[in-house]
Amino acid sequence: MQLNFLGADHEVTGSCHFLKFGNKHLLVDCGMEQGPDLYVNQEIPVNASAIDYVFITHAHIDHSGLLPLLYSHGFRGQVFATNATCELCNIMLKDSAHIQMFEAEWRNRKARRAGAPEVVPLYDMDDVAGVLEKFIPCAYDKKITVDENLTVRFVDAGHLLGSSSIEMWIREEEEEIKIVFSGDIGHAGKPLIKNPQFITDADYVVMESTYGDKNHVSPPDFSKELASVIDRTFSRGGNVVIPAFSVGRTQELLYFLRRIKTEKMLSRFLDFEVYIDSPLAVEATNIFNKNVSDCFDQEALELVRQGINPIGFEGLKVAITSDDSKMINFINKPIVIISASGMCEAGRIRHHLKHNLWRKESTIVFVGFQVQGTLGNALLNGAKEVKLFGEVIHVQAEITNLPGISGHADKDHLTEWVAAFQKKPKKVFIVHGDDQVCDAFAVHLHKELGIDAVAPYSGDCYELLTGEQVLWGSKVLVEKKKTAKSKAASNIFARLLAAGQRLLTVINRCEGMPNKELGKFADQINSLCDKWER
Repeated sequence: MQLNFLGADHEVTGSCHFLKFGNKHLLVDCGMEQGPDLYVNQEIPVNASAIDYVFITHAHIDHSGLLPLLYSHGFRGQVFATNATCELCNIMLKDSAHIQMFEAEWRNRKARRAGAPEVVPLYDMDDVAGVLEKFIPCAYDKKITVDENLTVRFVDAGHLLGSSSIEMWIREEEEEIKIVFSGDIGHAGKPLIKNPQFITDADYVVMESTYGDKNHVSPPDFSKELASVIDRTFSRGGNVVIPAFSVGRTQELLYFLRRIKTEKMLSRFLDFEVYIDSPLAVEATNIFNKNVSDCFDQEALELVRQGINPIGFEGLKVAITSDDSKMINFINKPIVIISASGMCEAGRIRHHLKHNLWRKESTIVFVGFQVQGTLGNALLNGAKEVKLFGEVIHVQAEITNLPGISGHADKDHLTEWVAAFQKKPKKVFIVHGDDQVCDAFAVHLHKELGIDAVAPYSGDCYELLTGEQVLWGSKVLVEKKKTAKSKAASNIFARLLAAGQRLLTVINRCEGMPNKELGKFADQINSLCDKWER
């Protein structure tokens, strides 16, 4: 029974963990890296076609975004996730494919003029459609027998609608091991969704450490803080531009803005308008409204019982088409613009930054974690000029960060979460944090709670029956991030290799079939080889 660490190890994004027990292979999360790579990630140690199950903690792309690529490389197993996560993945993975196909088309227009090779997207809509058929929706707090040696349960992690920690009971060699994957842990008191749920027993724990080195400031009244920013910006005649993740953060902002409206916090600007410029955010907001009973906290549920939509209000506008989006920048009065992506790396937000960063009157408000190397991180750290769409933009707008609006638990809350285990786990693995944060939080848990905590690197592997490390990752630093062009250009050949490996997996499973059928299969393979050898 082995646990391999593959992604988000000494890094914040790209979560992926591989488990092998008996003849079964499974993944917990299959995420895409966002922002710059620090360490070279190890590949999944088996072909995608040999993976039986994937379990997704929540729908954010850094936890689910490579599922379609896994499918394109031969995965045909089952994907387990909560009901809301299944619904959110349905829109987020399609959006991810759309972005990649659009970017490939844009690059190919330039490539054709330059005589360069064709750029191929990492995956397309067919891959998304294929993997979405493999999803199995699961209820919170219900034990699910996946097979005779594997039982799982999803519990609310309080990070995002549908987010979960996953408990796994695994049997091998007449011995049962319980391992818990924390997923991303939210902090208490978030609007709309419930507080994270504590788990009390486990042999092994894999837990995140995004804010493992710091505590959030004492939570302010976010609506009043945001109202203050809007008031001073509108007084200057500028726009308030908020880069926000389409799923989770946008809906929280709508909750705060509804309060600003209903409690008349802006006496001089009572009729101000808010524009959501993200089709994905609009769809996600509809999914939030559908999952009220399962996921909303008591405060939000009470509003619903009173007939109040917690995330709706007069003056809320949506931009669906690209023409809708473009027209926002021709509105001649101060407005609030919420647009994706939250780290300003892609999407419509970059157009709004282009139109507002140079304006002293406007304010750019950050409300979430900004990975190092992203445009959002650069702006927060005082960049004086940035390049957008080939044009250098001088930054003159006010840049502000609303502290405390975070989807992740801070150091104290993370410590409280792991301290809830009534018996110390054999080992706690610290992942999903910046390089030094992972090590520091592991030391902190050992010092404060006496827990055996380690921060693995990509490629590290542990035998869970003995608790011993059996493989060591290379800890190789990425010398230079591959360009999207070079990644995409190699993707088709990678798919071909994966198809060949999938064929070997199918052949191995054919052992014991009647000789007539085996002979027919062999003839078909040889015929295919003859065709392509010519």
